[in-house]
Amino acid sequence: MGILRVFKRLREDIDSVMQRDPAAESRLEVILTYPGLHAIMGYRLARKLWNWKLTLPALLVSYVARAITGIEIHPGARIGRRFFIDHGTGVVIGGTAEIGDDVTLYQGVTLGGTSLLPGKRHPTLGNGVIVGANATILGPVKVGDNARVGANAVVLKDVPEGCTAVGVPARIIWPQSRTRPGFLPYGTPCEDLPDPVARAIRGLVDEVTALRQRVEAMEAERGPGGAADGLGDADGLDAEGEDRQPASARGAC
Repeated sequence: MGILRVFKRLREDIDSVMQRDPAAESRLEVILTYPGLHAIMGYRLARKLWNWKLTLPALLVSYVARAITGIEIHPGARIGRRFFIDHGTGVVIGGTAEIGDDVTLYQGVTLGGTSLLPGKRHPTLGNGVIVGANATILGPVKVGDNARVGANAVVLKDVPEGCTAVGVPARIIWPQSRTRPGFLPYGTPCEDLPDPVARAIRGLVDEVTALRQRVEAMEAERGPGGAADGLGDADGLDAEGEDRQPASARGAC
């Protein structure tokens, strides 16, 4: 019964790769050449040893899998079904991390901790979560079901269900549309995200325009030559800046 369950899980993992990676052309190709699948297979074995309290053998299996695939998954982590690591190099999953079903991680993702204290130190990802390339999720934060984490984001706070988080530190910018269900590759639908640089530039342009209008209004109130007349009255100078006082008043050198 156990062997049948293992093969069933393996088939699910292979099918998940076929569904989410358009480059995968056959199951044999996935089995032989996909490091993400190899890392998951190594994790499944290491996890079994970990549950049997065989800590050192579990860590050795995890070490060998990391050396072969470039993906580090601690055997203490809890990972659900149909987990997919695309490309994979540089992925790190900490020992108290929890990952739900149908989760996708891209290369360079880190599920790390921020504390040296024992207990829950790593993130929890809900079902259907997608984490973009080189994103970092730190601490015992929770990423809700079907949430998205954009590439290079640094998540330090919880991400609500069905939302997208981007930036450093990550902020919630876009709730998932109910009219677009299903798998969205690479974590974030770029055509729906605002451009923060363009938004900042537009804000600066609007501010400069408002300041220019205020200056023009102030000049209109003072009238033509107002500044020069005022300066002449205050300092005894004419419009050209020449001293209008007689020589006797200025004194002789």
